[in-house]
Amino acid sequence: MHYHWHWDVLLQQPYSTWLLDGFLVTVALSLTGWAIALILGTVVGAMRTASSPAVRGAGALYVQVFRNIPLLLQMFLWFFVVPEVLPSVAGHFLKRDLPYPEFTIAAVCLGFYTASRVAEIVRAGILSAGTGQRSAALASGMSTLQAYRYVLLPLAFRLTVPPLVSEFLSIFKNSSVALTIGVFELTNQANQIENYTFQGFEAYTAATVLYATISFVCLRGSRLLSRHAGVGGMISAGQAS
Repeated sequence: MHYHWHWDVLLQQPYSTWLLDGFLVTVALSLTGWAIALILGTVVGAMRTASSPAVRGAGALYVQVFRNIPLLLQMFLWFFVVPEVLPSVAGHFLKRDLPYPEFTIAAVCLGFYTASRVAEIVRAGILSAGTGQRSAALASGMSTLQAYRYVLLPLAFRLTVPPLVSEFLSIFKNSSVALTIGVFELTNQANQIENYTFQGFEAYTAATVLYATISFVCLRGSRLLSRHAGVGGMISAGQAS
């Protein structure tokens, strides 16, 4: 069978606009989810290395729950179940009054899911720094929070640039799951173009190229960042052989 390619369909309206809108929504959704994941994952990762067994246990529980439930199921739970089990006022807000509810809930879901993976990376980075850094910070008069803020976490981030970038790329790919709750991100827009034009090969190829472009830019950026953020004499967590 010989397929006749019609690339010009991607330059026609409204399909070119759909593709661009999908790309921008994917970027916005991924960046929002990543901001949530990085902040929450840092907190949980620090909890995983705390001296208190209760705090460590709470951090471990979060990681086990969110890392071991499939992302698709979590997306459905956040969108369909959580508004129903909350008090009626909060549930009504999530379903009716929240601006762009599908986008917002998808970003929160991606953030909480990815945070469980970021937490383990941060935990590994803190442990890679060794107990000497913590002891030196505390001996200098810092409180535990100050030791984490000024010593352990900055060092942990410098040690874990490659695996953090890998998770950043993963959240871009995982953002396609948001189409299941009605977010018109890149994959959903490509699907819509195929439904209207029956030019599925062109639409999905264009989406693939855009995803690959994002990955290439992130990987190039991570190499530059790793070069400038490397810690002399120490091996980045996740790169040890």
